Amino acid sequence: MPSKAALSQPRRIMDAQQGIHKNLEKVVLKHFKNTYQKPIAEHTQTAFDLIRPRVDAALACGMSLFFDSCCGTAMSTRLIAVENPNALVIGIDRSKVRLGKEYNYEMPENMLLVQAECADFWHLAKGAGWRLEKHTILYPNPYPKSKHLKRRWHAHPAFPVLLELGGQLELRTNWGIYAEEFCLAFSVVKTLNKSCSVEVFQPDSAITLFEKKYHESAQKLYRCRISL
Repeated sequence: MPSKAALSQPRRIMDAQQGIHKNLEKVVLKHFKNTYQKPIAEHTQTAFDLIRPRVDAALACGMSLFFDSCCGTAMSTRLIAVENPNALVIGIDRSKVRLGKEYNYEMPENMLLVQAECADFWHLAKGAGWRLEKHTILYPNPYPKSKHLKRRWHAHPAFPVLLELGGQLELRTNWGIYAEEFCLAFSVVKTLNKSCSVEVFQPDSAITLFEKKYHESAQKLYRCRISL
């Protein structure tokens, strides 16, 4: 019987897909040629309407706006907010359970948590004219099976909206193919005239619980950073 320590080790991605997906470029170009038309989820619209006055007031006062999308338990959101007191930092996650986990720390005054569908929330933010100073997507679900390509953010219909929000965009993942595809999807959009590269990095201190587990189990961590 395996030990408890062995059972607690994070699972490495045993991906069915080997290498860049053959349809990636075609899918990305299709999304950029079409308008995102998915109906906004009601709970996301409600959440957006609730915080919009706070965000508009912060922007009017000259504060920067950060998104921490797919923030999970919001450990990263809190750390980013503490390090950037002059920014309003919004952590977005679809899971009420993850956002509702309690830890022994106080939320900084410049931090907001939103239970919402990220793609819908991005669309609403774009419609409101919000522009980001920084946007982090840390260890999103990689959906490593080839048939699930369109569930990855770089092949999702909301990818054009994500880029239009602007700012310093940073993606972190423990699956190298995800990072490579993300940069390739970005490079397909020639009009942006920007570059993206993948780097393997060692965190000085973990910013998410996933990052902590992956780093402690000696998994490679990948990062893409883009200035939009």
